[in-house]
Amino acid sequence: MPQKTSRRQFLELAAAGVAVAQTYAAGAKAHPGPHDTINMGLIGCGGQGRAVMEAHRRCVGVRFLAVSDVNSKRRAAAQEQAGGSSVLAFHDYRELLDQKDIHAVVVATNGHWHVLPTIHACQAGKDVYLEKPVGTSIGEGRAAVEAAKKYDRVVQIGTQQHSWPHYQRAVEAIQAGKLGEISEVKVWDFDYLYPGMGNPPDSDPPPELDWDFWLGPSPKVPYNPNRYSYHYWFRDYGGAWQVDWAVHHYEIVHWALGVNAPVAAAAMGGFMCFEPTNIEWPDTFVGILEYPPGPVAKKGFILQYTFRGGCRREQRSHAKCFFGTEGSMILDRSGYTIHAEARGGRKLGEEIETVPNAFRENVHLESLQAHAEVFLDCVRNRKKPPADIEVGHYATNPGHLMNISWLVGRKIRWDAEREEILDDPEANALVTKKYRPPWKLEI
Repeated sequence: MPQKTSRRQFLELAAAGVAVAQTYAAGAKAHPGPHDTINMGLIGCGGQGRAVMEAHRRCVGVRFLAVSDVNSKRRAAAQEQAGGSSVLAFHDYRELLDQKDIHAVVVATNGHWHVLPTIHACQAGKDVYLEKPVGTSIGEGRAAVEAAKKYDRVVQIGTQQHSWPHYQRAVEAIQAGKLGEISEVKVWDFDYLYPGMGNPPDSDPPPELDWDFWLGPSPKVPYNPNRYSYHYWFRDYGGAWQVDWAVHHYEIVHWALGVNAPVAAAAMGGFMCFEPTNIEWPDTFVGILEYPPGPVAKKGFILQYTFRGGCRREQRSHAKCFFGTEGSMILDRSGYTIHAEARGGRKLGEEIETVPNAFRENVHLESLQAHAEVFLDCVRNRKKPPADIEVGHYATNPGHLMNISWLVGRKIRWDAEREEILDDPEANALVTKKYRPPWKLEI
């Protein structure tokens, strides 16, 4: 890749993948009709992958024909959950994609393996339910978006909050003007992870794991248990909570305020809590994004993101708050509450609206099922999901931009149309990840 790659240049480079696309598309099967059973496959058989698979299996007219993972123990567990020996199990996800009777796949690998299986699935004529984040770089995300468009596939990002009733009501309340003129949104993820992940030595990988395949397009390095178990915290595989968790937050903020992208980003952070560790992203992090005017925040707004890993003492540890001239809204998975400003006869902080979460029995699984139902309806009826791949791409980028700012140590300015960082070649070089051969980012 050149040092500085615009969106147009990137797509021109990606066009070189047409031959690969034709190879995959040759075995594509017609999509299922509105009343047909949807045959599915699971790529990535960790805990979240198996939960997403179970959520889909709870839906009417779905069956899983195959699973794939480079960890044989995880693969076997998913195969058993999906139905036992009648379910095919593959080491290489590309063999799963070769199965012509599979209509759609769940991609629930770790982050640095989100984009290639998604592109290959689109090329193979499969629709995709993709776990967030979209990728480990902005360029990867754009490639996934263009692949979905090129092959006319339904690709939904796993931001299940989009399908929760109380988030939908919260967005309606914000867009109806109940908060007034919004000037700031605070987003936070607080976890008690002290003393941290430690600093284990490199070692041989466990026998059930194909470490080289797991690394895939990322640089070849020795196995380390933290790289595998805490991949979110290493630059080659994730972006810490400001990417891997906070996509959920940014997606709701963008939706509520009718925007897609910031114009500038800045960040600070460091190792201010954990004991010595080999992870690469800070244990304490603050980022700020500047957004342009939009349909709700007509003068623009600031989004402030905070992560800390050593203290969780807050009323809500993973949440967001919208601040407006008429009131503020705290919103998380438990519900939302609007508190008034001291005007119009209201007392400052007066609670004026509270809406709880509607899920009760198994919140995680029920919410995943609600999101799966939306995906399956779109697969059957060839509709664009509300949380489609481009929505997911835009929701992944804020975290990437803050991380790039932190890495170069300065504020950066973002051209959302061209998807490049302005006047900063060093920072712009981080927009697209370089792939380790033989893996190629081609659509």
